[in-house]
Amino acid sequence: MRALKLLTAALAVLPTFTLSQELKASAELINQKGEKVGKAELIQTNSGVLIKLDVKGLPPNAELALHIHELGKCDPPDFMSAKGHFNPFNKKHGLLNPEGPHAGDMPNVFTDANGNLRVHVLNTFVTLERGKPNSLFKEGGTSIMIHQHPDDHKTDPAGHAGPRIACGVIKQ
Repeated sequence: MRALKLLTAALAVLPTFTLSQELKASAELINQKGEKVGKAELIQTNSGVLIKLDVKGLPPNAELALHIHELGKCDPPDFMSAKGHFNPFNKKHGLLNPEGPHAGDMPNVFTDANGNLRVHVLNTFVTLERGKPNSLFKEGGTSIMIHQHPDDHKTDPAGHAGPRIACGVIKQ
């Protein structure tokens, strides 16, 4: 009985994390050749946007930067059409930057020995709610981007993340 009370007390202090069935988005990721390599599912929660990624064909055993970019356009081979990181609040780049982060900055992700990536990331800086300054459904849209190198989480403007190797336009 005491264990049940302790468990109940512990659960009461955990942050609430619920999924909204109404606000969802997705993105089909393509590589630099324009070939489909994966997908992202985005779900609004009361804590931010949960991003579920499932991507193949990436560098094996690699640490890679993951960002949301400011324009919903993914023109291969370099994906520069997506412009820079999504930054509606004009912050500096990096989760470790005292003047940051961009709303599109997220933790690095890791591939397995076969170059597969399957991960869930919560971005607390963005929303799928239309009309908000940090909405991923802004005029011109947004995209999700995987870079060839890890993000150092502090160097402005892009954390030395390197070339863009996979991109997907975020759509409702």
